[in-house]
Amino acid sequence: MTKPIRDRRSTAARIAALLHAQPVLLVAFAFAVMADPVSSVAYAIEAALRALHGDLGLLLPTMGLVVGLIALVIVNYHQLVGRYPQGGGAAAAAGEAFGEAWAFVPIGALFVDFVLTIAISSSAGASAIIAYLPAAAPWRIPLALALTAGVAGLTWFGHLGRAVFAVMTLAFIAITVAVLVEGLGAPVHPVGTITHTPPHSAPLAVALAFPVAMALATGVEAPSSAIAQLGQLDDNGRRHFGRVTLWLTLGIVGAITLGLTAEAVHLKIGIPPADSTQIAELARRAAPGELYAVFQLVTALLLLSAASSSFQAGPGLLKALARRHGTDGSGGTGILPAVWGKTNRHHTPYWGVTLLLAVSGAVIAAAGGQDQRLVLFYAVSVFMSFLAGLIAMARFSAWEGRPFHLVVNVVGALAVTFVLLINLARGEPIASLAAALLIAGLLYRLWVKAGRPRGVRDVAAEAEHVE
Repeated sequence: MTKPIRDRRSTAARIAALLHAQPVLLVAFAFAVMADPVSSVAYAIEAALRALHGDLGLLLPTMGLVVGLIALVIVNYHQLVGRYPQGGGAAAAAGEAFGEAWAFVPIGALFVDFVLTIAISSSAGASAIIAYLPAAAPWRIPLALALTAGVAGLTWFGHLGRAVFAVMTLAFIAITVAVLVEGLGAPVHPVGTITHTPPHSAPLAVALAFPVAMALATGVEAPSSAIAQLGQLDDNGRRHFGRVTLWLTLGIVGAITLGLTAEAVHLKIGIPPADSTQIAELARRAAPGELYAVFQLVTALLLLSAASSSFQAGPGLLKALARRHGTDGSGGTGILPAVWGKTNRHHTPYWGVTLLLAVSGAVIAAAGGQDQRLVLFYAVSVFMSFLAGLIAMARFSAWEGRPFHLVVNVVGALAVTFVLLINLARGEPIASLAAALLIAGLLYRLWVKAGRPRGVRDVAAEAEHVE
């Protein structure tokens, strides 16, 4: 009896060692973290086409500009990760550059981003199901709400692990590549609304359309905070993982986005008919049959994985604000009531999960379960966080006498500002800005009332620590 037990223990030890080997850990970390931006492909390309009023001829340059701007943001975040290898992202940078109170601006933007990620991912997941099963169309809102509740329920039982998200991301990438290959020989049959009359001159139409599709950039900031999960690595290891993940995200998201865009243009997949999506129509034409069914399934699962990541990160941030202890060893009084730090036996902050479920459910209902309506609000909150981080990095570059870095930071900040202004000029997305600033202001007042405890800029990193 002793030998089998010893054998099982040695096998378990070997498996544990394998899972902690750096190449395996890097794959698990990188592909889990990029679940959000990869899943955004499901609705960002269609959002750009709708902004172009169905002009397929301008879709590829528009998405090329989107990928180019993501590259510019990643160049800046490459610097930010190097400066904060213990995590923290834009909140850490803004808090150090301008004083801890300014950390609340990106923190407020993060909360709005979490809610919108859950709402749009669940709605897009419902859209993927409806595209395959049109009979479910009348139940769009209940379906999206049920998916949201299901993801929240799974989150209730603790972290599912980075490996699950990594598998979903890898599966989507593999199936997407198969669809693209099949589409090379597919017959061309125009689908949906296609025009050749953009709303403005071609350059202006592209400049006004690409900010809507910058929803594709959501999740790009995640590695700068998520590296705090990697407690088994030293600063150099976390810095390396964060930077590799940033550039892998650019390469994979950029390749998939431009590949799907080029194939949509080639196969003439326009604005989809009601109760379908552009990416579903592309897969249906490129790879009908079983591959199409699998594509819709992995698309829905990846979108729900992105929602799950926000269901973990949002309550984690509330918990960090309620039970705050500085990562530098300095203690601090929580600025939120202790109830937000309460966890169940699976270490899940259950009141935070409940709050995000209620708020995201209300957003889904208000948008009618339509992911394309929510896309308009999406890029605002995350770009507020980008802007705070890039301005902070520009200040550091100026202080430290790094002119090249300063130019990169300033150009990045100007590009991010342009995206913000164009999206805000559409009117309704101002609600995202107002919500983020309202949350930031409320947290600031609570912070002042608590005696301005130190270390607030570190809460984004603390929220990522796995118990």
